[in-house]
Amino acid sequence: MEVILKQDVKGLGFKNDTVKVRNGYGRNYLIPQGIALLATESNKKVQAEEAKQRSFKEEKLRKEAAANAEKLAGVTVKVGAKAGESGKIFGSVTNIQVAEALKKAGYDIERKNIELAEDAIKSLGTYTAKIRLYKNEVVANVNFEVVAE
Repeated sequence: MEVILKQDVKGLGFKNDTVKVRNGYGRNYLIPQGIALLATESNKKVQAEEAKQRSFKEEKLRKEAAANAEKLAGVTVKVGAKAGESGKIFGSVTNIQVAEALKKAGYDIERKNIELAEDAIKSLGTYTAKIRLYKNEVVANVNFEVVAE
């Protein structure tokens, strides 16, 4: 079954993508929740017309994201965390703390677009975060240093 997504779905696709899904997933979850439309001929024509109108705006967003990626490439931010004498953190550093540190540095990035190399950062040191600025096309790697407060 083919459906047209009305919003981004992690692991499936982005808004306005036409994707193939299992019949039950589309019929019982995506369509009733308002996440997708059935990909009929008329819906495909409407989507194609909207895509033509949207392409110019997306190109502008892609260029802005590429410019932001260049700015972020050389940035190193400091994330403060409470730590013991051995350098082990009480708790862990997540993408929320990295997003807050980037916001303090002047970059407004949503936490859902930040992927850490490790699931749980539990010690002091320097790490790298992958930041998606525009879908999966424009990606920047940002270094951040976990320091004791």
